[in-house]
Amino acid sequence: MPYLYPMNSNTLEDVLKRLQITSLNAMQLAALEEAKKENDLVLLSPTGSGKTLAFLLPLLASLKSEVSGVQALILSPSRELALQIEQVFKSMGTGFKVNACYGGHPFKTEKNNLTQAPAVLVGTPGRLADHLRRNSFDPTTISFLVMDEFDKALEFGFEKDMSFIIAQCSGLKKRMLTSATKPLEIPAFAGIQSPIELNYLTTTKALEGLELKSVRAEGHDKLYTLFKLICKIGDGVSLVFCNHRDAVDRISELLHEQGVVHDVFHGGLEQENRERALIKFRNGSHRLLITTDLASRGLDIPEIEHVIHYQLPLTEDSFIHRNGRTARMHAEGTAYLVMAKDEELPKYIHQKISEEPLSDKTPLPELPLWETLYIGGGKKDKINKVDIVGLLLQKGGLAKDDLGLIEVQDKSSFVAIKRDKIHQTLNAIRNEKIKKMKMRMAISR
Repeated sequence: MPYLYPMNSNTLEDVLKRLQITSLNAMQLAALEEAKKENDLVLLSPTGSGKTLAFLLPLLASLKSEVSGVQALILSPSRELALQIEQVFKSMGTGFKVNACYGGHPFKTEKNNLTQAPAVLVGTPGRLADHLRRNSFDPTTISFLVMDEFDKALEFGFEKDMSFIIAQCSGLKKRMLTSATKPLEIPAFAGIQSPIELNYLTTTKALEGLELKSVRAEGHDKLYTLFKLICKIGDGVSLVFCNHRDAVDRISELLHEQGVVHDVFHGGLEQENRERALIKFRNGSHRLLITTDLASRGLDIPEIEHVIHYQLPLTEDSFIHRNGRTARMHAEGTAYLVMAKDEELPKYIHQKISEEPLSDKTPLPELPLWETLYIGGGKKDKINKVDIVGLLLQKGGLAKDDLGLIEVQDKSSFVAIKRDKIHQTLNAIRNEKIKKMKMRMAISR
């Protein structure tokens, strides 16, 4: 019997087909079933296990097409995760309006979008609290609340804003809390009472396909050792994790000097730069990303072959989340620990670790196959992927195989084009129009 939604043709099968998903995993099926009960739901499951769909499907079942105002509110600890949730819901093709609100985005634009209230509102606690204080939307119509990555939200210091927001939502009928770690105690402000708990942490904590290796620096400065490791790994898709932003920037400076194509991602960057870094990582223009723990969970990034701990995390949970970016779904992956000469392994590491030999004569990684074209127009200009493909094939002289991932955002678009074709393509289309509009086109930097 299909799980029916309040709009025609929105059966579970229809939604999954639009998402190009053949079936749900055990955790998602359990969440969907338990969410039908009146109790609140606490979902504990690792990063990358599909929690977003596990709460969006029950949320969708609660929406009513005849009701106006915001019906469901999703609190997200980061801008990137809020945008990702918004995109997944849009991809479900439900017909319900969704908006995302987050810092680094024009407040006025968001407020204008909220004049016609979406059925689903997702955002960071700080920005949503700001909207509530300025009466941008009516919280009393909200019946379904999701607190996504709740442990991370507390870690980021959003407790006061979340408490304020939840207190305004007087009509709540259902609360879902998700976390990639088991919280010791759920704060009273969350309003979670007698919840059903689904705990998938213990069964998936160990990554069977993960191999741990270490590389040892000759002294205390590990930077050159990391560089040699990156060269040995070559063009494998890799994440380098640091504990601090300045370490990310220091590594990036060396890689720039050596001509290694990469990007950086941390909370000190402008939102636009963070989004572009993830876009280029997803489409293969960059296969190496230097980051803080901001990228350890909740982000839509590709399957990672190698995780490198340039600085070891302070806790076992952080170590698990970082490593969870590789060896997913029975695939294999490698996590490297970059160790100073006299550095000792943390007590939370119990696995056997083999030492990886490094050479000074390893060549630099090859350039990525793809490079990214920026187009200064998007959904707000009624531009879609078909328009972009048509321009690049007909006017740009490209074959279909020369095109990679295309991402169309509200006011801009990004296209992966084979590196050896992008300059000639850009010259060919520089003065062309899309939908009779002239817009800026350039290689994304």
